Amino acid sequence: MATVRHRPEALELLEAQSKFTKKELQILYRGFKNECPSGVVNEETFKEIYSQFFPQGVLPCPIGSHCVELEPPTPLILTCTYDSTTYAHFLFNAFDTDHNGAVSFEDFIKGLSILLRGTVQEKLNWAFNLYDINKDGYITKEEMLDIMKAIYDMMGKCTYPVLKEDAPRQHVETFFQKMDKNKDGVVTIDEFIESCQKDENIMRSMQLFENVI
Repeated sequence: MATVRHRPEALELLEAQSKFTKKELQILYRGFKNECPSGVVNEETFKEIYSQFFPQGVLPCPIGSHCVELEPPTPLILTCTYDSTTYAHFLFNAFDTDHNGAVSFEDFIKGLSILLRGTVQEKLNWAFNLYDINKDGYITKEEMLDIMKAIYDMMGKCTYPVLKEDAPRQHVETFFQKMDKNKDGVVTIDEFIESCQKDENIMRSMQLFENVI
């Protein structure tokens, strides 16, 4: 039986829908097809690819990269173990915009375009979608904690200095208290964007992946 292959949209159309040039799209497509000959990637393959590209907790996320801080700061890191599996699961769901269990080249390009070349508003909308795990239009404290734990796992568990076990929860408590303006137990996209725009660390972290390609 022949393998069903996904045929991508014309590069001209993707060029219009993204912030990549046709030449950049051709390079990206060759790489994508090399990793995913069928033209789509499932979650397990996505996790494998992600762990190769981000083995030490580099975050393709507008917020979060400043969340994990080693206290006290030290140049000495003895041994670290990294686990990007859970974060890659959430990231896959964010890229899989039609929720069909697969990421096509179009899905990949549209997400990557926002992360690398998007406006502040576009990046924050994308980040909100990442944290809104069940896609109901709100972020709960539990959802934020799930993402934060995944970020901590991906950033690495080091023997020295030792991060406190409750560090993710402490960060979430701080962030959630700032973001949940009306104290109704959930964070709306407006609350999320307003809070992020007032945080200098978040604004700086959104510049990390600009013009990578």
